[in-house]
Amino acid sequence: MSMIHVRINGSEVADDVPPRLSLADFLRERRNLTGTHLGCEHGVCGACTVLVDGEPARSCLMLAVACDDRSVETIEGFAGDPVVAALRRTFHERHALQCGYCTPAMLITARDLILRKRAGSEREIRDGLAGNICRCTGYTNIVTAIAEAAQEIGKEAPNAQ
Repeated sequence: MSMIHVRINGSEVADDVPPRLSLADFLRERRNLTGTHLGCEHGVCGACTVLVDGEPARSCLMLAVACDDRSVETIEGFAGDPVVAALRRTFHERHALQCGYCTPAMLITARDLILRKRAGSEREIRDGLAGNICRCTGYTNIVTAIAEAAQEIGKEAPNAQ
């Protein structure tokens, strides 16, 4: 067991974890943050995407011990985030979800694309989503929802970062 100290969604957490416990399992089983989903457990589907030190990361591939002294943000941590709020609204309005399994990771990825100004065209959005698999939709509505949210955020805060 290894003691780790990690900031999760702004809260400091200390926990004793086995050395081979994945970050995804740590978040779901130890912290009850079940918005982080497990799909393939090989880093291919993207359902487990979280932010680690502000960068999108596959939590199924990362060990919890690797997050010692780092910051992790899960979908639960974006409750008051204006970009995620805009994305949630546009996903709803554009019917950009069906079963919802991929949605938390899609929202995290889309938020990152918007804040990095990489959601200016359909091609950019599709390239940015390449690591997130949705088995229910044809991605068209997801891309449309992200583009609309990006336009809205761009009008509100042109220098968002």
